[in-house]
Amino acid sequence: MNTYQAVRTLERAGADCIQIEDQVSPKRCGHFSGKEVITTSEMLGKIKAAVDARRDPDLLIMARTDACAVHGFEAAIERAQLYSEAGADILFVEAVTTAEEIRVLPQRLTKPQLMNMVIGGKNPIFDAEELGGLGYGIVLYANAALQGAVAGMQKALTVLRDTQRIDEDSGLVVSFAERQRLVGKPHWDAIEKNTSEALVRRPLALGPKLRRRRHRMSFRWIYTGKKLNPGASDQFAIADRP
Repeated sequence: MNTYQAVRTLERAGADCIQIEDQVSPKRCGHFSGKEVITTSEMLGKIKAAVDARRDPDLLIMARTDACAVHGFEAAIERAQLYSEAGADILFVEAVTTAEEIRVLPQRLTKPQLMNMVIGGKNPIFDAEELGGLGYGIVLYANAALQGAVAGMQKALTVLRDTQRIDEDSGLVVSFAERQRLVGKPHWDAIEKNTSEALVRRPLALGPKLRRRRHRMSFRWIYTGKKLNPGASDQFAIADRP
């Protein structure tokens, strides 16, 4: 039921593909040790529920298995084949550990497959063109942007620590103009300009009658009957009109 409801919700939200995994929750990164997987029958039930929940024939169901690390490569192939027969459109066998396994995987399974290249992970690294030639339809280079960003930050901050300065043309940082472009500042500047011009062209004008009415609706005067400050005359306090 949870899978069925999740697919209905994600499809209405505009998802093009939904990935279903067979790892025990809470899951771990596919390249961490200590993973566990649910039974094959439970995963098949999830896939069938997802297929039944689908209304848009263009919505794709991806089935991922982490069984390779738990039960071995052949067991992962067997699971992936069963997931395909249950209705999965794309197969994802995670954390394949040898180059030969990566090469033969597309030959063992007929459905389109995803290969995950984790830099420094359990798998050997192939380039995208080679993987495409082997028959993979999708290639991920997981954490490439994150690892590259961390390396760049470490390098820039090391230079800053050692030299006490960083110049814009150092090659260590993007230009200030590029930073503004990335955060969309020109877009927001244009909105601010258009809004300001609209207010200038159409100033808000209230007639005397409307101003008095707004004042009466907003406030009422309350006579306190006592002096609030030493040496002051009788005071009035202002309060919001109930």
